[in-house]
Amino acid sequence: MQVGFNALAERYGISLVQPLRVNSLIGTSRQSRDSGDQIENRYPPTYRPNDDFAGQFAFGLKYEEVHLEFFARLFAAIGPQPIESWCRDEPFGQYARRCAFFYEWLTQKRLDLPDIANGGYIDAVASDQYLTSTEPVRIRRWRINNNLPGTESFCPIVRRTAAVQEALQFDFAAELNELDRTYGADILLRTASWLTFKESRASFLIEKEADQADRIQRFAHVIAQHCGRIQDPLSGQSLQALQTEILGHDAFGLGLRRSPVFVGQATMRDNIVHYIAPHFDDLTSMLDGLKGFERATQGRESLARAAVIAFGFVYIHPMRDGNGRIHRFLINDTLARDRAIPEGVILPVSATITSSAEFRAGYDRALEVFSRPFMRRYATAYHFGETIDHEDGTPSNFFFDDYEDARFAWRYPDLTEHVLYTARVVAHTVRTEMAEEARVLMVFQRALERIKDVVEMPDQDANRIIRSVKENGWKISGKLKKQYPPLDDERRAARILEAVRSAFEGDDIDETDE
Repeated sequence: MQVGFNALAERYGISLVQPLRVNSLIGTSRQSRDSGDQIENRYPPTYRPNDDFAGQFAFGLKYEEVHLEFFARLFAAIGPQPIESWCRDEPFGQYARRCAFFYEWLTQKRLDLPDIANGGYIDAVASDQYLTSTEPVRIRRWRINNNLPGTESFCPIVRRTAAVQEALQFDFAAELNELDRTYGADILLRTASWLTFKESRASFLIEKEADQADRIQRFAHVIAQHCGRIQDPLSGQSLQALQTEILGHDAFGLGLRRSPVFVGQATMRDNIVHYIAPHFDDLTSMLDGLKGFERATQGRESLARAAVIAFGFVYIHPMRDGNGRIHRFLINDTLARDRAIPEGVILPVSATITSSAEFRAGYDRALEVFSRPFMRRYATAYHFGETIDHEDGTPSNFFFDDYEDARFAWRYPDLTEHVLYTARVVAHTVRTEMAEEARVLMVFQRALERIKDVVEMPDQDANRIIRSVKENGWKISGKLKKQYPPLDDERRAARILEAVRSAFEGDDIDETDE
């Protein structure tokens, strides 16, 4: 016999974008099977709840996972009467009070019930099981500590699974101190400019625009100038300013979009839709919810905050263009704002994402955790028809018929896997990408110093000689001799060659991309 939230979903015909992960059954003994995506729990007959709304919902709250999309759809389907009856029967029951709180918070409708006059306060969700707000808001009406990390318009859920908890133990200070110890105390700041450019170039590679040199430089400037320095990065004004600097003042449709948008790809015959973004009328409230998350979780783990803010932004998809680059900007911006990384240091997370098929596939899988089941649910709810010119100047022939229904999913995404992926990317970025760049710089600096021991010259000329010698297989080319006539002196040329080569001995570094 099925019990708990799944029993209610079946009884009331609740169809979800994000499926319930826990399935509870009454059997003969206590058993549990976890396949990763799904958990099946079996309970002995003594656990059987009353087969009514109150009994099944209380069982779910006690033994299963909080699922805000399910709660919102369920409350819309059943209305207030079952909750009001339950609370009259058990006015001080913790599960009835939590259910009433969730109903009023999610629906923004008041139940026909009196306030709870006395009793202790209980948390809306368990802080050891979910990412919660730092300072809960006391709801006197239900004696509930509202520790949800967002607003009713946008409240992402992050489950503190064992894997997530382990990933969030990443110690920025210890890892960065190890880089300092290995490569020198100022190595991170000395690599900042190159790491910023590398992050910009890799970000454009993700967007399949790696040959856009001027735009790469422009985005690098945005990262360097604004990470951690914008007062309210998720406001419409700040987002438009970022978008303008990334895309240029002449770009079409700057600012929050006022048109429908989907993420997909065009073919010769048709458009393939991978994800449909929320209606533009909901953008302001959803961004306010994301800002609410940022404020509510200050002081919590920076990696989790960065992941939720960045991926939450990309699912809201508030701009016509530039969403992907702003999404990756927000990772560094949040870490800088939380002072998880030193001022001026940029983590080239996009470089990690593009560094291997594994990380790139992982990025796509992270996005598809939400977008794929979303599109399965709404596969027949969109079409292409007559082109309409929208308020922001966008001509569009895309139509989606289920904005109201899809709002339940858009508002309450489970971003647990996104936190896990972001934590893994950041750890690899620091331990591999940044360490490699630090080593490259250290070796190059050593070559620069040794070549100047032979002959004094400006850094720019020394850099050109080092690169040429390395690229030409430890030989001085005729072209280089033409540029620098003193290299015609064979003795001097040999000493310069030896100075450069000795610096790289034991370091297999390819400088062609630097």
